Formats: sequence, structure tokens, C-alpha cells
Amino acid sequence: MDIATIIGMVLGLGLMIFGMVFGKSVSAIMSFIHVPSILITFGGTLSVMIMQSRDIGAFVKSLASFNLALKPVQSNEAETIQNIINLSNVARKEGLLALEEAANGIEDDFLKKGILLIVDGTDPELVRGILETELSCIEDRHSSTISFWEGMSAMGPAWGMIGTLIGLINMLKDLSDMASVGPNMSTALVTTFYGSFIANWLCTPVANKLKMNNGTEIMMKEVMVEGLLSIQAGENPRVIEEKLKSFLAPSARAGLGEESEGGEA
Repeated sequence: MDIATIIGMVLGLGLMIFGMVFGKSVSAIMSFIHVPSILITFGGTLSVMIMQSRDIGAFVKSLASFNLALKPVQSNEAETIQNIINLSNVARKEGLLALEEAANGIEDDFLKKGILLIVDGTDPELVRGILETELSCIEDRHSSTISFWEGMSAMGPAWGMIGTLIGLINMLKDLSDMASVGPNMSTALVTTFYGSFIANWLCTPVANKLKMNNGTEIMMKEVMVEGLLSIQAGENPRVIEEKLKSFLAPSARAGLGEESEGGEA
């Protein structure tokens, strides 16, 4: 579970509730609960997203992707680069065929696929093409999920405004009771609140989190592609290390290749 996402969501919700009840009783929260407004804003937003989805199954899958924002991305750039350097030492000492045995202990399917392509003697350009095609497909899938949440972020406020307009029209049709104008105006505006709530507390943060996770994963796989092609080209492990260090922040580069210094031929 990504603790930062949980803390952010709980803290944001807590601050909104604090604003609702500050200087008032807890019952003031009830002023922000209006079933018709909830149905218009949340229901309208979801209905549009269903329309924009390929089918119901795709909609449900996209909605369930919320769980991805709650999962921490398991990424350690320095460790990945060190693993590639270790693989390059194996290839330099024992040959490329020795990488097949080393691949058995690798959990990352993308890296394992690249190693096996190299072991099979696949042309370097073809290896790059295959891995970059898979990388592009991964990014396309991620972009589709991110677009779903960005779409909801746009539709939430729009449907909140629709609900507000409906409420205002109903209010203006009957102004004979001026005492009811205030409560009716409050009810009309609460749908705008719901729309802003959907966009700024839920959808935009989730979309941005998924973008960040996507960027991290793609960068890690780009490191793997460059490392694998360098191994296939027979480059010196030290050269590979220096090449891959460029993907890291300066603070993360120190001591990266210490484990492999004694293994170079």
C-alpha cells in the first residue's frame, strides 16, 4: 500500500470536513449531503465515462485501476543498473550463452525476455525493435488508463455545473417565498462542490500518480534496453556502468559499481 497516497487522501478529506464543521456542530455536514445532487454529479460523470469507454468491461477495468494508485512502484534504479553490470561481467567472462542460466533468477519479465533474445543470437536491431515495441505498448496501455481519470476530472466539474444550473432554474421558477431562496441556492451550489470534489480530491491526483508511476516504469525499462544492447555489443562493464549512470540523479551514482570493480577482465 502506498502510504503517501493514503495519507494525502485522508488528510485532504479531513481538512474538508474540518472546514464544514469549524465553528459549528458536526451536524453541519448534513448541509453538504443532497441526494439529487449526488446522483446528478457522480451519476452523470460515470455515465459519460461509460459512453467514452469501449465497452462496460473496459469501463470497469479502468475504474478498478484506482488500486494502481494505492500500490507503491517497486523500483530501484541503482539495483537494476547493478544487476545489468553483473550480467555484463558474466557475459564478458563466460560468453553470452552463460546469460541463459543467469536469466532464471530474474523476476522482471521484460529484462528476462531481452536476455533470452540476446542468448538466441537475435540481431541487435531486432532486439531493440522488439523491446521498444513492447515498451510502446506498455506506455499506450498506461496512457489509456491515465486518460480515463483525466476524463473524469474534466467531467466532474462539468456535471456539477449542470446540477447547479438545474437547481437555479428550479429556484427562479418560484420566487414567491423569499425565505426559501437561501436554502435553494445552497442546494444548487452543492453540486458544484461535488464536481470540484471529484476532480481535485480524487481524479486529478490519481491521474498524476499514475503518470508518475508510468514515468518511473518506462525509465527503468529504457535502462534495461540500453544495458542489454550494450552487453550484446560486448562493451566493457565499466563503459556500460558509466552509460547507465546517466539515468540516475548525481546523488544516486556514488558507489554504484563498487561490487563489480573486481570482476572486470
